[in-house]
Amino acid sequence: MDMLWNGWGDPARATPLPGPVTGLLRDLLGVKPHDAASVPLAGIDVPEPSLGDAARRALEAAVGDRADGVRTDPESRLRHTRGKSTPDLLRMRTGDTDGTPAAVVLPDSHDEVLAVLDACARHALAVVPFGGGTSVVGGLAPGDGADFVALDLRRMNRLIDLDEVSRTATLEPGLRAPEAEALLAERGYTLGHFPQSYEWATIGGFAATRSSGQASAGYGRFDEMVLGLTLATPRGTLDTGRAPRSAAGPDLRQLVLGSEGAFGVITSVTVRVRPRPAARRYEGWRFASFDEGAAALRRLAQDGPRPTVLRLSDETETLIGLAQPDAIGASLERRDAGCLAVVGFEGTEEDTAHRREGAAAVLRAHGGTFAGPEPGERWAHGRYSAPYLRDALLDVGALAETLETATYWSRIPALYTAVRDALTGTLTEAGTPPLVMCHISHVYENGASLYFTVVCAQGEDAVAHWTRAKHAANEAILAAGGTITHHHGVGTDHRDWYVREAGPLGVEALRAVKRTLDPAGVLSPGVLLPAG
Repeated sequence: MDMLWNGWGDPARATPLPGPVTGLLRDLLGVKPHDAASVPLAGIDVPEPSLGDAARRALEAAVGDRADGVRTDPESRLRHTRGKSTPDLLRMRTGDTDGTPAAVVLPDSHDEVLAVLDACARHALAVVPFGGGTSVVGGLAPGDGADFVALDLRRMNRLIDLDEVSRTATLEPGLRAPEAEALLAERGYTLGHFPQSYEWATIGGFAATRSSGQASAGYGRFDEMVLGLTLATPRGTLDTGRAPRSAAGPDLRQLVLGSEGAFGVITSVTVRVRPRPAARRYEGWRFASFDEGAAALRRLAQDGPRPTVLRLSDETETLIGLAQPDAIGASLERRDAGCLAVVGFEGTEEDTAHRREGAAAVLRAHGGTFAGPEPGERWAHGRYSAPYLRDALLDVGALAETLETATYWSRIPALYTAVRDALTGTLTEAGTPPLVMCHISHVYENGASLYFTVVCAQGEDAVAHWTRAKHAANEAILAAGGTITHHHGVGTDHRDWYVREAGPLGVEALRAVKRTLDPAGVLSPGVLLPAG
């Protein structure tokens, strides 16, 4: 099943906002209903593909002249246009076809990917890998507006190998996360990677963007799970990862992880797997303030026992109920105060009970009050619902978007304040005072991530409106010592700030890698690094 073309996920799961929430948006933020509905898919006039006959024949030959291996029909191309950021969806809803690929190519193997890249290099045709289409940072079209093909990897969706002695699995890049979990579960294993995009995102996308799942406190980030990679480039194949760890020079795996299609196309990933947990326990804890809750999370992250899931919503997010998207607005009626932490444990019965008991002692010692299992279980039930809520907000005329960053524990308070102030100040000056919410979503021994959600009225030009606010937040992040992205990736949206974060010499080194692997510059030009 394809994802909703102008929104998130399964169209059958789209739900309108509850009446009280719509009223709150109107009264608190001045949100006005839309005057026009989204343009229907069939009503969009898609320009003819700018793909010459010779280039098309070369692409068809690259995928074995297989029927449906190269698609140029309007619907296929529209469904591969942009990703799922709020600006992406706002443009799609108006029928804007900027960023539509000239063709969609569906390879079936590593060798076919190599052949497609060769054909694209020979015909000066840009190529952008396409997994689940869940990018929220402008990663699915060239940043320079070049003609391109979308390389859809959905047919490369196999479990290649499962080594139960070493506890590793080798997976193809087009395998969606639920499919990967189902294949591993048949043998009693789990990857343990559950980002909010879990239902649609792919293994290759996780590796290409350094994804981080909601259970990262226990299972680790995806880049920490990766033991080996195969990369197809216009120059040939790069294989990395002969052992779990090595002292044989710089780790080339780390060069590929996070490269976002700019250096090559990931065609297989070897990851560590773990036995499926026998026990899962999720619960809620309340703290009087965000600072108090953050101190408790830091203590667990640094000294343990570390939960599998550890999240903390600030006062505003707790009040609105965004920590539990399927019950949005319920907290307003109860006037719940303070900050809600969601704490989860997975593993054996014995280990889960031991860690839960130890963590509870730490949380109480830092001012936490046990809120019972209901908040944690409700979060676990609705953990993938937030993108559907975003669509419902857009439907009633609200602007809703997220951004994330990370820094060291000592800098968390200043970063939190700087980003909130930048968003609030910019949007209020533009006449649309926002609701700015935040939670700590991933914790480490030395720091944590901050995940912000912003809701306000759309204004006259919603895309330009959000762009100004996002740029102000990006500047605040760099000034406060944060990283421009923790797990969403760079794409084109963060590229210019990533260049500043990496520094001139770092960018020069990355450009040298790109010139070596992609001398014709056809791989995702303008994504990750500026073209040129």
